[in-house]
Amino acid sequence: MESIYHISPDHLTITQLGDILAQNKKLALSEESKKRIVTCREYLEKKLANSDELIYGINTGFGSLCNIKIEPSQLKQLQKNLVLSHACGIGDRVPDEIVRLMLILKIQSLSYGNSGIRLETVERLILMFNYDWLPVVYQKGSLGASGDLAPLAHLSLPLIGEGEFVVNGEVVSSSKIYKENNVSALELEAKEGLALLNGTQFMGAYGCCCLLQAKKYSIIADMTAALSFDGFKCKPDPFLPLIHNIRPFKGQKETAQNILNYLDGSEISAMKKEQVQDAYSFRCIPQVHGASKDAIAHVWEMFETEINSVTDNPNIFPEEDLILSGGNFHGQPLAITLDYLSIALAELGNISERRTFQLLSGKRDLPEFLVANPGLNSGLMIPQYAAAALVSENKQLCTPASVDSITSSNGQEDHVSMGANAATQCYKVVQNLIHILAIEWLTASQAVDFRKPLMTSPFLQDIVLKFRTTVAFIENDRYLHEEILKTVGFLQDIKL
Repeated sequence: MESIYHISPDHLTITQLGDILAQNKKLALSEESKKRIVTCREYLEKKLANSDELIYGINTGFGSLCNIKIEPSQLKQLQKNLVLSHACGIGDRVPDEIVRLMLILKIQSLSYGNSGIRLETVERLILMFNYDWLPVVYQKGSLGASGDLAPLAHLSLPLIGEGEFVVNGEVVSSSKIYKENNVSALELEAKEGLALLNGTQFMGAYGCCCLLQAKKYSIIADMTAALSFDGFKCKPDPFLPLIHNIRPFKGQKETAQNILNYLDGSEISAMKKEQVQDAYSFRCIPQVHGASKDAIAHVWEMFETEINSVTDNPNIFPEEDLILSGGNFHGQPLAITLDYLSIALAELGNISERRTFQLLSGKRDLPEFLVANPGLNSGLMIPQYAAAALVSENKQLCTPASVDSITSSNGQEDHVSMGANAATQCYKVVQNLIHILAIEWLTASQAVDFRKPLMTSPFLQDIVLKFRTTVAFIENDRYLHEEILKTVGFLQDIKL
């Protein structure tokens, strides 16, 4: 029996979004959502039939053309023209997982009954999601204000029989898919194109995807740090609760407890140490990882508000008999927090690479570059270079997009968020982070194996043993690119 998630006015969580994708759930509208969509559409149609009032984007032009009246006979063509003219995205294709999230978030936003779209149109978006017909969307072209116009235009093109789908990994014209499945293209009516194109679903989808990975990778970072901690024979005192109770940041306390839990029962951790204290990259793990956890929690809260919001324009309020032109499409709340998330994740990678560097130093009874015969073998010298390169790239990607703005639409749209750039930058930071952590894990597991017969904790030792079935201990130099990729896959597959 297929598992179905019902779109409803109930609070949609980012965790639920992850579950919908991971469990291949189908979508359906709740009865309450259907009622709201129909009520709003009926109100709009009556308003248009009984009033000559100019209503932005419904019977006027768009952007700086907002004062040009459009005749009733041209309203359908207006909406079609909007979608066609705005589909000018460039760059690489948006990953499939992001497009799926865009569809969910667009459906959710339209379901509240403040957008004036027809039920038939929303249900076509649901059909596209359920059949896994994924519109071809491009990564570049959105300013993150007026919403994600170009990406959402590409998302909407197949509704009118234009554009392309990705189906079973292949790019196919939407018209061909419709013909093969006996489905007709839609003819958009008043307000529908605008409801589809205004919105923050490109930024929102990227952000939710990054957050789902960020929450997992922040724990992977703790686990990897604990293994490095034992590999470098560090003192566990910095993780004791007394220290963190007098500076009680939630993320800091959580990280310290995580490390203590991961090290529980470790012979290496329990042994007497010669050093008075350790380098910051080990001693300050709770403070650095904890700050990133707190940032992730804040951004998570902001995005959960956004994905439960109406972000098109104008907004329709049938009960109040009002159609209001506002700015809920502006991506500033997302742009700022995406920049913040990028910084938080980049710092997890920054401190990770420093631990990798320390483990390769030849100190504390470990061989240089963690290989038994250095000189003839370079060991893990160059993976640290790769990690350093990714850390440097992340620093560049953390230049905030949200502080920039370029005027568009003849000055009508004179401040934009650049949140779409913040979103794609953050996505790259996340991809870099898992590779940086994988290099640390590869290094730390090598170091811990050099500590034998002393053993790390039963918890960590069990994971290392499983890892060794994927990547063997490095006795002599071998092709490390593949070993790093295998380590990435191993960490991604860990169930937390």
